[in-house]
Amino acid sequence: MTENLLKGGEFLLTEAVGMGLFTPEDFTSEQRQIAETTESFVENEIFPDLERMEKQDFALVVEKLRGCAELGLFLVDIPEEFGGLELDKVTSMLIAEKLGPSGSFAISCTGQTGIGSLPLVYYGTAEQKERYLAKLTSGEWIGAYCLTEPDCGSDPLSARTTATLAPDGSFYLLNGVKQFITNAAFAELFTVFAKIDGQHFSAFLVERSMAGLSIGNEEKKMGLKGTSTAQVILENVRVPVENLLGEAGKGHKIAFNVLNIGRLKLSATVTGAAKGAFAEAASYAVERKQFGQPLADFGAMREKLADMTGVLFASESVLYRVAGLLDERIATLDRTGGDYSERYQKAIEEYAGECAIAKVFCTEGLARVTDEALQIHGGYGYIKEYPIERYYRDERINRIFEGTNEINRLLIPTLLLRRADNGGLDLWDQVRNAGVQLHGEGIEEAEGTAVFGEEYYLLGRLKKIFLLLVGHVEAQREEQEILLALGDMAIGIFAMESALLRADRGQIDASERKQFLLKAVARVVAFEQATQIQTAANRCAVYGIQGPDLLAIQKIIARLAAYPVIGLLQAKQQLASAAAESAAYPFSN
Repeated sequence: MTENLLKGGEFLLTEAVGMGLFTPEDFTSEQRQIAETTESFVENEIFPDLERMEKQDFALVVEKLRGCAELGLFLVDIPEEFGGLELDKVTSMLIAEKLGPSGSFAISCTGQTGIGSLPLVYYGTAEQKERYLAKLTSGEWIGAYCLTEPDCGSDPLSARTTATLAPDGSFYLLNGVKQFITNAAFAELFTVFAKIDGQHFSAFLVERSMAGLSIGNEEKKMGLKGTSTAQVILENVRVPVENLLGEAGKGHKIAFNVLNIGRLKLSATVTGAAKGAFAEAASYAVERKQFGQPLADFGAMREKLADMTGVLFASESVLYRVAGLLDERIATLDRTGGDYSERYQKAIEEYAGECAIAKVFCTEGLARVTDEALQIHGGYGYIKEYPIERYYRDERINRIFEGTNEINRLLIPTLLLRRADNGGLDLWDQVRNAGVQLHGEGIEEAEGTAVFGEEYYLLGRLKKIFLLLVGHVEAQREEQEILLALGDMAIGIFAMESALLRADRGQIDASERKQFLLKAVARVVAFEQATQIQTAANRCAVYGIQGPDLLAIQKIIARLAAYPVIGLLQAKQQLASAAAESAAYPFSN
């Protein structure tokens, strides 16, 4: 039952040893087969025509999208009663990951299967689903999600698009402009958010053929050139009342709940892209010679390969842990009763903070991997004929859409504090206990593992630092700089814990070589995250604590974040060698 599952945010309050999680090593044979099918489609159908799509041949993009539909990839998140496969979130994320290296096409595709379809899936009436879902899942129609406006950016509830009910109550008149709409040029069904009477934020299903709807010029973008991104302009568009999606005035529920899955699906897409960029870098480092030897033999290059490996291992650990949490909670739901959809949405909303963590960590992981991958290429990385140039350009937008990373960072501690205030998490008692412990001699060492005992001990100390700081800065929770620092700490803790748990469990039945690599990557991730968490903790302390307490807290932070790891250089060298040998990410499943 759900009471035995971790609640959202509860990872910060729970000892990691023995905690369960889903990892890529747990993929079923069916999931692996779907992944192979998707990967083959990308390699054989997308990569050969990617240059044409990059030149905005949208007819070709639609043709390829329909190819995805023929493979059944548009059916994964669709209920069985409407002809879908209704597979688990892990499978959905695995497909998105395998699409990731295709860049623009991945965004067009996941835009269709995610925010383009899920509002209808989650909130549509039976009649609406009957009318539109088959068209979306077959690829006959492409969907688009119209939330952002020119002046509202990260504050969608300030939208100016209006919906006015006709005197006879048969239709709404929609007026406004939507900005940065993916798939706009060829979409046939738009989920449009507007305020009824300028006040009640609501969602509507709007067909392209409805008079008054027009599409603006294509935006001239830095990257993702193969996607359509344009304004959707609404001028007295008559939308039948039966096309109101969900309840009037409840559009915020649709917007935010769909974004939770959108953020996680984006995390999967960028993790796939990062693996593609890493493969380009590893291959180049092996093939390219300087001073008579391969780049991969130089320590400066080896460290880059090792650090990128750590980022990728942590990213996919975070991604599939969150997907597993969603699947585990959804599996406990009783499917009978008319409120199943509402309970399903609440199950997803439970892990809104973890979805935000995945979005931030994985998109910033991609940023680091593509930057280092280009650096390994040297001047050639800046030349268009090398694939890494596209990866680099395409990367940048991921930290902006699906909620900027700043917004997501703020969301993580905000949700935690809100749930604690409402009694949903036992945060405040643990905050008080941490204060007592950390002003004393420290905390007890974690038990239960011989291989990663030092890392678990470190992780427990980092959680205590987080709790100590929450207690000191809680009264200043409106200060965004403090919330951002707390968000960074929570992200680092979740990433380190996910990677550590995965490595610990994976090394049990692994070969001797795999055991060594798992130990190496766990320590690389732990060192990296402990360093970043210490920096964030110091920021938080300096921002929120005054007087003599500040120095005392900084000393506690330094003591508890210290990680005297032995053999880190050798661990990095082994990871780099493994990457060079495979010319790809060495932990691929």
